[in-house]
Amino acid sequence: MISVYGENDGLLTLLDPADIASDRALWIDLEFPTKDEEALVEAALLINIPTREDMQEIENSSRLYTESGALFLTAQILATHEPALTEISPVTFVVLPQKMVTVHYHRPGSFAYFAKWAAANKIVPGGGTGALLYLLESVVDRLADVLESEARKQDALSTAIFAAHRPKGKTDTLAAVLQRIGRSEDLNCKIGESLGTLWRLAGYLAAVPVPALAKGKADKSAAHDRLLLKTLQRDVASLREVADTQSVKIRFQLDATLGVINIRQSDVVKVFSVVAFVFLPPTLIASIYGMNFAVMPELQWRWGYPMAVGMMVLSAVIPTIIFRWKKWL
Repeated sequence: MISVYGENDGLLTLLDPADIASDRALWIDLEFPTKDEEALVEAALLINIPTREDMQEIENSSRLYTESGALFLTAQILATHEPALTEISPVTFVVLPQKMVTVHYHRPGSFAYFAKWAAANKIVPGGGTGALLYLLESVVDRLADVLESEARKQDALSTAIFAAHRPKGKTDTLAAVLQRIGRSEDLNCKIGESLGTLWRLAGYLAAVPVPALAKGKADKSAAHDRLLLKTLQRDVASLREVADTQSVKIRFQLDATLGVINIRQSDVVKVFSVVAFVFLPPTLIASIYGMNFAVMPELQWRWGYPMAVGMMVLSAVIPTIIFRWKKWL
């Protein structure tokens, strides 16, 4: 699908797809593009749209390069469809002096948010590079929101792990906690991967001479773009620190949860061990008087049976009292 956006009095407006090559077009978004749609954009802008296989390349030279006067930048962008389902996939940004083309095969919510926000707020896009920086700022804002949400959830998770009380069904609760920790680690790794690619993208954009950032452009607009780029780099750097901190916290929560599970299992084993020890002396006494020897004087006593039962009860009660006094039960 092709979506074409253009600037109208500082606001981003959805245009007709036929306006791809017009001066009005500022952002051309290719979402799950077909070969015909790729060919249409290539013919209109005289560029080569990378294929889906090309976008999957992980080496830096295949993700960040200049070709035919256009800048090709590929980054991993996060898409959150629901709380338990996140997806990360590459997005290629093709930056031209006056236009930007995005190619992706998933639906990042930050793209729709940027289009909606830019349609209601005046911006100074400054050509393709300006549009790119504004869009990346929206992507980083979305990642920050996800990190903040996960931080709150991790605080609640820590409370659940270290709760002083021991409610019934604690084993089931800890199993759910382990699943939640696994989802947090998966999401945090995806966020870290996305931030890493954005960090390299911003560094490359700052180092490579880009027409949109060159002095040939209006000084005011170029200065604004350079300010946006520096802000983007600072934001990405700070979010990477937050993601690293949360990764450490997740590992600590995992270790703590496994430790609590081991304690619970030890408590169960301890109870069985104590019960076995309590019933060991009565079992011994019963075994003795269950022997089939001919000469056992106690078998002929009038009070032999009450004595044996009393010895078994007493041998079970005394260890129980000792264990409770020692707080082993």
